[in-house]
Amino acid sequence: MSSVSYTRTISASAAGPNFAAMSRVVRETGLLRRSRWFYALLLGGLFVALGGAITGFVMLGDSWYQLLIAAALGLIFTQFAFLSHEAAHRQVLASGPANDRLGRFIGTAMVGMSYQWWMTKHTRHHANPNQLGKDPDIAADTVSFHQDSAASRRGLLALFTRVQGYVFFPLLSVEGVNLHVQSVRSLVERRKVHGRGFELTVLALRFGILLSAVFLVLPLGMAFAFLGVQLAVFGIYMGATFAPNHVGMPFVARDAKLDFLSKQVLTSRNITGGWAMTLLMGGLNYQVEHHLFPSMSRPHLARARDIVREHCEQHDVPYTESTLPAAWHRVIEHLNTVGGAAPRIFECPVAARYSAG
Repeated sequence: MSSVSYTRTISASAAGPNFAAMSRVVRETGLLRRSRWFYALLLGGLFVALGGAITGFVMLGDSWYQLLIAAALGLIFTQFAFLSHEAAHRQVLASGPANDRLGRFIGTAMVGMSYQWWMTKHTRHHANPNQLGKDPDIAADTVSFHQDSAASRRGLLALFTRVQGYVFFPLLSVEGVNLHVQSVRSLVERRKVHGRGFELTVLALRFGILLSAVFLVLPLGMAFAFLGVQLAVFGIYMGATFAPNHVGMPFVARDAKLDFLSKQVLTSRNITGGWAMTLLMGGLNYQVEHHLFPSMSRPHLARARDIVREHCEQHDVPYTESTLPAAWHRVIEHLNTVGGAAPRIFECPVAARYSAG
């Protein structure tokens, strides 16, 4: 189906299509049931992969081939992050508390991220995807996702914003560090934080074990290179997986009132590629279905896609799918389009003052 313009901002919608009718079909088809065996095998496979990486690390010792182990750990930790994300959405186990316990353990002990920080941020995103002022994922940060944010940039930050699309993927190499830092920062804030003690303790143990092993086994320079590769692969893999989901899709105006189905479908993008892409992206390739049915287990998303796509065709709701390279191209194109709204360096007030003097 045709995609929608990535510069468009939705301000209103007509009477929404009947989501309840589609949801009933999905439920009656059995697509909301849990897939415990799938997740048991997935979790077991990830621990086997982790065990293999640790074994390789011990056997290789003082060798630059350790950088291959570092890259493998970056991939494995990202796959664990996908699983923690699914537990957070109640996709894995039957009860909410059990999913929370699993997600918190995997997120903190295996990935090194705060579960409560991720839950708080991600819940707000799901409620208001791409909605200005409400979705934290498009809030102004290092990268500007909206023209208004870009236009407010000044100085060197404005210069960076004008080329942000070209440097976005290289910038993801430090996103792994940022995720770890943001997690710890959220846990030491002066406010009530659920699970603060547990998460800080587990994170300290996790990083203590990792850093001790790396710096005890490897020479200093190689140890830093190992951590650099691991964190870079983790950050790029995470960012390259999550960015295509919504970046470059239409925004929703701050005060817009959209029906649930339209809001979720119009702002989300699916990635084609079948089961291989589902494995690579942890099910996030079915972003439309994930947003409509957040608790749906990964193995059922492909069948749900057929139902959702047909329903959208019947109600003239644009349903966006693309290949992964095309989606990455859209991300870069969108960021550069947005970056074009940033003032040129000689248009900035500070630069203008110097030039006038």
